[in-house]
Amino acid sequence: MMDIIKSIEHEQLKNKIPALKVGDTVKVHQKIKEGNRQRIQVFEGIIIKKQGGGSNATFTVRRISYGIGVEKTFLIHSPLVEKVELVRVGKARRAKLYYLRDRIGKAAKTKEKIGARIEDKEIILKEEIVEEPIEEVKEVVAVETIIEEDTTKEEGAAIETTEVVVEEVVDTVSEEKVEDKKEVTENEKQEEDKEESKTDKKEE
Repeated sequence: MMDIIKSIEHEQLKNKIPALKVGDTVKVHQKIKEGNRQRIQVFEGIIIKKQGGGSNATFTVRRISYGIGVEKTFLIHSPLVEKVELVRVGKARRAKLYYLRDRIGKAAKTKEKIGARIEDKEIILKEEIVEEPIEEVKEVVAVETIIEEDTTKEEGAAIETTEVVVEEVVDTVSEEKVEDKKEVTENEKQEEDKEESKTDKKEE
């Protein structure tokens, strides 16, 4: 039963997630649906904690708006979280920065790491499987060539058979002509013999 649950959770995970650290200032781009319309809302603040694991992993972002502290917790693998953009790299020596809640103004921010590069790094959890349609195309081409060869063979066989039939017909026609010629020559000989016999009788 646990394996089934793990497999379902694994399917719901994103292929890539942003590399988040506590103390960093980030911009979270979140999708918000209003009736039939959909828009993206940006929430900027400091990551004060990360908790959970797997599909339940969350991170909490805190900011101060109009003198009031606002905290918002986001699911890392939620489809509504489109992207997380890194704005500022901060120093943090704790896993959870709850002490920022009691501070006001500049003291409510973490110190910035000097010389730190602002890079939107991502952690790859699942490798995308890329299908190779090239092999399928090759197989189709091979099948087509085999069919063409078979058709050419059949055409060649048909041509050979027609040639044989024509030769036989020609042979039969030539035999008939020869027989006709023989009959004509025999008739001519008989007529000549009759004429000779007639001439002999006249001479007598």
